[in-house]
Formats: sequence, structure tokens, C-alpha cells
Amino acid sequence: MMRLRLDLAYDGTDFSGWARQPGLRTVQGCLEDGLGRILRTPVELTVAGRTDAGVHARGQVAHVDVESLTGVLGNRESEDASVDERLAALLRRLAGVLDPDVRVQRVSVAPEGFDARFSALYRRYVYRVSDEPGGVDPLRRRDVLWHNRPLSLEALNAGAALLLGEHDFAAFCKKREGATTIRELQRLSWARDPGSGVLEATVMADAFCHSMVRALVGCLLAVGEGRMPAEWAGQVLARAVRDPGVKVAAAHGLCLEEVGYPADAGELAERALMTRRVRTLAGE
Repeated sequence: MMRLRLDLAYDGTDFSGWARQPGLRTVQGCLEDGLGRILRTPVELTVAGRTDAGVHARGQVAHVDVESLTGVLGNRESEDASVDERLAALLRRLAGVLDPDVRVQRVSVAPEGFDARFSALYRRYVYRVSDEPGGVDPLRRRDVLWHNRPLSLEALNAGAALLLGEHDFAAFCKKREGATTIRELQRLSWARDPGSGVLEATVMADAFCHSMVRALVGCLLAVGEGRMPAEWAGQVLARAVRDPGVKVAAAHGLCLEEVGYPADAGELAERALMTRRVRTLAGE
């Protein structure tokens, strides 16, 4: 078997999320169908992070295991064709069969031990918000949320600072049976783009649980508009239960920008093993 790494981008507007669902258009479904047509065999993708309906990605990563790349070159098929030639042909053919709102940007043979999900060191998202009185630039309406009250950059970052580190983020997650809500939030910071005026929240963690990023943003928007003090964000975190004052921000403002992996290929399998452990907080 050969493991391929796929680097992906998609506009999530018209998708019902990443994961394949019967009767619904999903990113996974479209990609698996396209790959299956080209390779003439069913395939199953493993993704770095399952995005919700409406969430975009610029730096998503997935892997797929295939028996061979025979047939990818079509009428030009030759036993002498190199792996690189076959991968280049696969990339071109995917561009021809996939809808324009999902693109495979690169296909490569994955190093030994690589797992798109479990080998990842971090996922970096950016959430984009406009507080312009007249609303969002119409050409950005699919990836920028309009917030109809002025937002204080200083207040947003003051609240964000209280959420950093390894904590139980149960207050910001939709719980799943048997799954932990302990995560290490490595970065959460806001900046205003000097050209567009759009506020961008960069959110980075080793992993995220369901709806976590959008719940964090929703909490901080309440702080940024002055409806809640910065300290409230830390109090919500400490209580570890969902707070009715935290509104989950709309999906379309969120984009997965990057998934990071160990630079040393020899560390991929070790990282995957470490990620699979059941996490507890220090002292538990």
C-alpha cells in the first residue's frame, strides 16, 4: 500500500461540512468520489480536522492509502512512468473532475509514519469579523462575519489572554461520549487588517473539539463590544459548563489556514502515538 498526502482548500459555503453524510454534499464525499473515479477503486480519506458546515479551509490536509497509481495516466499509461509523473497526472485529473469550490493543491507520497490527523502538532484557524457600520464588503460576504456593534481590539485581546494554555474547554465544546475536552490553546490573538479593517482572530491549538473555535470567538465578541468584562471569559472557562451568554459565532467567518507537522519525518509516528493518549490535566 502507498499512503498519499493531499493538501486541500475549499469554500465551505455549499458543503454540509467535511464528513461524508448520506444524501448531503460534503467535502469528503466529493473528494472520495473524484479519487475513486480516477483510481477506479473506492477510497477513504483521513483528515487533519473535520470542519463544520460552512467552514472554509485554505490549508487542510488529508491522507489516503492506495494499492497503486496504475491507470492514472490513462491512454499514456506506461510501466516506465515515474511516481512523480503519476502524481502530477493525478493532480491534473482531480482539477478536471472536482467542482471549483474544492481544490487539491498538492499530492505527495507521505513519509513513513505520517497520519494526517494524529501526526499533527497544531491546527491554525483564522476567524474574520467586520464591524464596519455599513456592513461587509459584498465580495467578502462568504468568509467575513458582520458584527453590527463596534469592537475594541484591546478588549478582545484582554479576554483572549485568559483562555491560553492547557485547560478543560468543556464550556466551549459540544461534548461527545467518551471524548475529552482537554486541549492546549497555544495562540489566541486578534489583529485588525490595516487595509480592509477586518478583525482577524488567529486561533491555534494542538487539537480542537466540536464548535470550540466558534464558541471562543462568540465569547470574545461579547467582551469586545463591551457587553461583558474581559474577566468573564476566564470565568466561563473555569466553570467548565456551557454558558448561555456564549453565542457560537457563525460558521462562514472561520477558515482552517494551516496544519503543522514535525519537521523531522522520524518523529511522525511518535507524535501520532502521543496524540492518541487519553489526556488529563496536571494533578488529576
